[in-house]
Amino acid sequence: MSQRKSAVILGAQWGDEGKGKIVDVLSEKFDMVARYAGGHNAGHTVIIEGKKFVLQLIPCGVLRPGCKGVIGNGVVLDPMAFLSEVKKLKDVGLPIDGQLFISNRAQVILPYHRMIELAAENAPGRTKIGTTSRGIGPAYEDKMHRSGLRVVDLLNSALLRTHIQNACFEKNTIAHALFGTEPLDPKSMYEEYARAAEQIAPFVTDTAVMLNKAIDDGQKVMFEGAQGALLDIDHGTYPFVTSSSATAGGAVTGTGVGPTRIGTVIGVTKAYVTRVGEGPFPTEIHDDSADLLRARGQEYGAVTGRPRRCGWLDLPLLRYSNMINGTEWLVVTKMDVMDECVDIPVCTGYKINGQLTDVIPADMRGYESIVPVYTTLKGWNCSTEGITEFEKLPQLAQDYLKFLEKESGAKIGMVSTGPDRAQTMTLPAFAEALKA
Repeated sequence: MSQRKSAVILGAQWGDEGKGKIVDVLSEKFDMVARYAGGHNAGHTVIIEGKKFVLQLIPCGVLRPGCKGVIGNGVVLDPMAFLSEVKKLKDVGLPIDGQLFISNRAQVILPYHRMIELAAENAPGRTKIGTTSRGIGPAYEDKMHRSGLRVVDLLNSALLRTHIQNACFEKNTIAHALFGTEPLDPKSMYEEYARAAEQIAPFVTDTAVMLNKAIDDGQKVMFEGAQGALLDIDHGTYPFVTSSSATAGGAVTGTGVGPTRIGTVIGVTKAYVTRVGEGPFPTEIHDDSADLLRARGQEYGAVTGRPRRCGWLDLPLLRYSNMINGTEWLVVTKMDVMDECVDIPVCTGYKINGQLTDVIPADMRGYESIVPVYTTLKGWNCSTEGITEFEKLPQLAQDYLKFLEKESGAKIGMVSTGPDRAQTMTLPAFAEALKA
């Protein structure tokens, strides 16, 4: 990992790759974990000795004693969702005070953001993106429009009152005119969010200063992505993407830590692929195999409960993701979900209009023209659950992982063979790199 003791960890496809568990496992080796993008639309599930934690805004590192959690400036913060999550963690005895910090530059989600998103997503004639309707997109819109409210402004009661009055006048007018939505009351909104600001204030600091100082002091920092690289606003399957920079580049802009201070990039991929919501999915399965993977992998959204679409591993997409992120290491999750597959097709290339290609199309028409080219590998057809040493995996499972590594261009560092923290194997080369 070189002498720089920091790493970005992100989803290699469309999210839901099991990053939460992997961040939790790796956070034992890190002093701080910083979220750099997204909002409370990203659910990370962590299971520790059978106990389940679903984190949405709060970085998974806080589940480790002594590991600090940071919500970076690239995140959009819903104050109510944050306080609700803090309460749940405190209720189970986790020490949050002094362990968790929010950037004073993060943007704030307010009720009118949810109102606008919900109305727009359900408006006649609009292309459905499949959002969670939690106000994420409209909050980022306001950020880019330079009319958003930042956490530092949330703590200024006079500014907060004026901002809410002006924003409600504008948003109520727009929502009523376009969608016939009932108006929101700025007075009650101000009172609710002024109270929330008082509870949030102890967590707020300049996290860019904090993170850079930690690196200066020789501490290890992990930058935790949300969603996945193919949902990135620039490099994903636009317009069916999220509203922020989910790639490794987002870690730089979303925390205020320069690119030369980040030592490595770790991509998380399932042994197969899933996607939630609308959008292209070249290797989507339309037969009983999808039901098998969904049932065995519990493929339902941690936040929304929505069933995930399932597909075979797509190597052209994985290579593209590895390229745009500079991925050095891969973590393969849900290996055990494939235990009952007799044959495992893996997409190794695309045909577009009869031409073999490895180039990912930029537009929707290109995706619609893709015919995946498959190589079929034999399934191992026995249990891999809980195996923590590579050599103890069935030979056909080892062959599958070696094929994935060779074809993807990144080194496999870890393999997850079950949902629990303990059901994880770390390969020796990766273990050595983490010590650097």
